[in-house]
Amino acid sequence: MEFFSTVIRFFQAGGEFMYPILAVLVLGLAITIERVLYLRRALAENREVWSTLMPLVNAGKHDEAENVASKSTTAIGRVLGYGLARSRGATSREDVELAMEESLMEVTPQLERRTHYLATFANVATLLGLLGTIIGLINGFEAVSGVNPAQKQDQLSSAVAIAMNCTAFGLMTAIPLLLIHAWLVTKTDELVDSLEMASVKFLNSLGLKK
Repeated sequence: MEFFSTVIRFFQAGGEFMYPILAVLVLGLAITIERVLYLRRALAENREVWSTLMPLVNAGKHDEAENVASKSTTAIGRVLGYGLARSRGATSREDVELAMEESLMEVTPQLERRTHYLATFANVATLLGLLGTIIGLINGFEAVSGVNPAQKQDQLSSAVAIAMNCTAFGLMTAIPLLLIHAWLVTKTDELVDSLEMASVKFLNSLGLKK
């Protein structure tokens, strides 16, 4: 209970710029939760579609495989579906490969969607914290301009301490968001790499000549 009261006092002492920083933090956390759930679901669904499609492709049942891919909304379903559709009239591996690369370029932005906002929010939180501190310092110096010299030092020290709360909160928001952004980028890249690897394995299973 004492911890929460300390946090509340810290927040209230930072001034009005603490509220936009808090809004940035809430938005960043919302995007984080949405992206984590999306990537986990995408990975699980991709594995499920892959385990269903490849046995059909290896057995030469391309029509059934294409039907499964067309009903799937997953990234791997779309990529392999393009490849299966293109393989009907293709005479070379390159034709199918180009079609799958085009599909991969379409699905990759969906996997990366909104992740870049986290880095932007981190920068915004830092800048808001600095701006809040600067404005707090200006107000603090103005407030002590007409104060008795004996009291000026104490009031100025108090004003500086309060103003620095804003920078502290901005950094407390920015650092986690930057770390989360780096982690999500890594996970997204791993998912894209798995799609590229699946595409190569799929092409090899078709047995088309280069």
